[in-house]
Amino acid sequence: MSEVIVNEKVKTDLKTADFYYDLPEELIAQHPLEKRDASRLMVLDRAAGTLAHRHFYDIVEYLREGDVLVINDSKVIPARLYGHVEGRPEAKIELLLLRQRALDTWETLVKPGKRARVGARLVFGDGLLTASVKEIVEEGNRLIEFKYDRQRYENIYSILHEIGMMPLPPYITERLEDKSRYQTVYARQEGSAAAPTAGLHFTPELLTRVREKGVAIAPVMLHVGLGTFRPVKVDKLDEHVMHTEFITVSEESARLINERRAAGGRIIAVGTTSCRTLESVTDEAGIVHPVCGDTGIFIYPGYRFKAVDALITNFHLPESTLVMLVSAFYNREAVLNAYQTAVDERYRFFSFGDAMLIV
Repeated sequence: MSEVIVNEKVKTDLKTADFYYDLPEELIAQHPLEKRDASRLMVLDRAAGTLAHRHFYDIVEYLREGDVLVINDSKVIPARLYGHVEGRPEAKIELLLLRQRALDTWETLVKPGKRARVGARLVFGDGLLTASVKEIVEEGNRLIEFKYDRQRYENIYSILHEIGMMPLPPYITERLEDKSRYQTVYARQEGSAAAPTAGLHFTPELLTRVREKGVAIAPVMLHVGLGTFRPVKVDKLDEHVMHTEFITVSEESARLINERRAAGGRIIAVGTTSCRTLESVTDEAGIVHPVCGDTGIFIYPGYRFKAVDALITNFHLPESTLVMLVSAFYNREAVLNAYQTAVDERYRFFSFGDAMLIV
């Protein structure tokens, strides 16, 4: 089925500022570790109220036979383009592709916006790719139609891989030498404007160990876009509106997850994107349904989880919707205390940083 999924807002007195923490800039990871699974792992046990320091390769010890690990197999595209306004090579422009709306039509983030008025024509890659600004959509984003040589390029993804740049977050200022390190090893479906970063820690060998323990691996898909990393600009939490993102859950994955849960296994979400996808497609009885559609689900304290039993996640930006989701899964005080511990223990933060497991 296809639909737009937005959860009912939970009434809360919490403010955006309630999710602030102080992070020294030097703890923001600028590059991935040499070995993906060598990152540190903070383990929070909700029932016991304990906190442990491990490494990511130890995560198998916390999994049980019969569990199901739910991964987001979306693949990051080289979504950042640098070009200029047609006929004005001095009028530089930067484009970030956020979401495909039609075959060659995308919702984009443009800098500077004043150079991308409706009707403007843009040029990228010395003319290999041109674009027309069709309309201005919410948040000032632009709907842009692309044109290229269809005999030379199979689709827009093939030309993006030639002239596009990986869309690293602005807090990563060092050059990424190996583009594959901003992809999960199981990335399959092209379309994300940012990586589902919790999955970056897994290696093929670690996934083999997970399967050998009797844990199933079920892929779902959420193309990471503006909804995931857009900052919260309102003071009151329940006034924030999420930007929708495209999700799919196959019949096979839904069946596997439901069967494992019915047999007593836990659903372990790898990352906030997998978590949001699952919570978007699960009914009040805890049954996961196959879906192909949009989600604008916003999870913050007060939300009642219907699907996810454990969560693997990175350490997120202060006052972000991701910190709010993690706080909803445990509680705000415990999560902020864990973040302070991570700062004190010199954990690495954000996309290329360390991980957290909440059970």
